[in-house]
Amino acid sequence: MPNHRTFQRGLTLVEAGVVVAIVAAAATTAAPGLQRLIEHRRLDAAATRLAADLQLARNEAIARNRVVRISRDETTGCYLLHTGPAGSCRCDADGTAVCDAGGAAIRSVASSPRITLQSNTASIAFDPLHGTVTPTATWRVIGGDGRAVHHVVNVMGRVRSCSPDAAVPGYR
Repeated sequence: MPNHRTFQRGLTLVEAGVVVAIVAAAATTAAPGLQRLIEHRRLDAAATRLAADLQLARNEAIARNRVVRISRDETTGCYLLHTGPAGSCRCDADGTAVCDAGGAAIRSVASSPRITLQSNTASIAFDPLHGTVTPTATWRVIGGDGRAVHHVVNVMGRVRSCSPDAAVPGYR
């Protein structure tokens, strides 16, 4: 009778259990660092978007030859770029812009989860002739973990971004 050996391939239940335990231990070790990275990316994305929209408002004022405002809606947490008086536009519950007569929305940005937007003024206006802003303002984008990026808009309409205590890498 010929001698035939059969080899079985695969893992035993004990080997599979050990692999699962090692993967679970590595995942629980990496989870807090991954969560911090996700929070940082959310904050950086919201801060970058706001800085770009501040510049867009200035450019749109010059291009349209009309005063363009960027306003913050405290009830919904969103902000919007619009023409017309300061209170002529607001954000709907879903973040879309709603404007009264005399106002026209250019863009609305809904609030991001775990991101808070604060400023020392509810609305700033960009002058179409010189690109200047009234009033000057500081807009703060604050993450869920308390780190923040500040956008300081000077009278010339230029935006300078920084992070208090250098809490957010990539910002002064």
